Amino acid sequence: MPNPISAMMIAFTGTLALLAAQDQAVTQGETPALKLEAKIPIGNVSGRIDHMAVDLGRQRLFIAELGNNTVGIVDLNSRNVIRTMTGLKEPQGVAYLPSTDTLYIANAGDGSVRQFRGPDYAAAGQIDLGDDADNIRLDIPGNRIIVGYGSGGLAMIDAASSRKVADIPLSVHPEGFQLDPGSGRILVNLPRAQAIAVVDGQSGKQTATWPTKIAGGNFPMALEQDARHALVAFRDPARLGAFSMDDGSVIASPEICGDADDLFVDPKRRRVYISCGEGFLDVLDSAQGAYRRLARIATVAGARTSLFVPEMDRLMLAVRASGREAAAIWVYQPAP
Repeated sequence: MPNPISAMMIAFTGTLALLAAQDQAVTQGETPALKLEAKIPIGNVSGRIDHMAVDLGRQRLFIAELGNNTVGIVDLNSRNVIRTMTGLKEPQGVAYLPSTDTLYIANAGDGSVRQFRGPDYAAAGQIDLGDDADNIRLDIPGNRIIVGYGSGGLAMIDAASSRKVADIPLSVHPEGFQLDPGSGRILVNLPRAQAIAVVDGQSGKQTATWPTKIAGGNFPMALEQDARHALVAFRDPARLGAFSMDDGSVIASPEICGDADDLFVDPKRRRVYISCGEGFLDVLDSAQGAYRRLARIATVAGARTSLFVPEMDRLMLAVRASGREAAAIWVYQPAP
């Protein structure tokens, strides 16, 4: 006669396995929208990681290691850290401009934008903005660098002269923002004002304010140019807002993973990738404008910084050191 305790344990183990399989299916989705290709160790990075950028010509990834006051440089061919840049003050935004072969690093701690030039990224000066230099965007046609900073402003920096040439005042500190090449406008997330500011890039004047009534905590932003939608990830509650780029009207507002910090559009597949500190990557289908979730992929709590590089067809996720994971860049290949 079978041991009833053993039978119960077998049944219990089988139930756990079934639940785990079901959870994995829900988490990963029926289609593996993102396949984990590699984990690149980045050393002793235990603090907060902010934004990333890439030098495509040299196949190098820059990682703003804010909590460590460093920027890591990873060679994506050898998949190794080749340098750790020190002496920074809470680096947040990073951007690389090929035309001047310059890496720009925005520092929250002292409000500076520091420049590093050439194959060895040698120090090449800095522009002092005063306070909380944050996100960086490149205006390639205008040969300008645009930096959100302080209690409310965008600084326009001329790449040729490395000088600030204009300031655009805003009501509060800007978070994620994007340049719309079609209209010449800049759309700016203002979470403390619960709004999106619309700025004329030429005149430097704010021309409209779109209230974000669907949720609060609007941090990352991406533009879906084909659909003419501005996509904004909210944290309170966790939702994606799809807004018309013409008038700011709401197109869709599906639920997403919590504590989103980066958001990217994959135009080739008509998908949206969202990285969340809750410990997930959400993959949404944007083809029909409903932004239906295709997959929710488990990562690591706190891993909310990512970078999608269409030219490489890869999504990079920054994972800081934790009890069960070493600090690394997780490289995902979209599929199919």
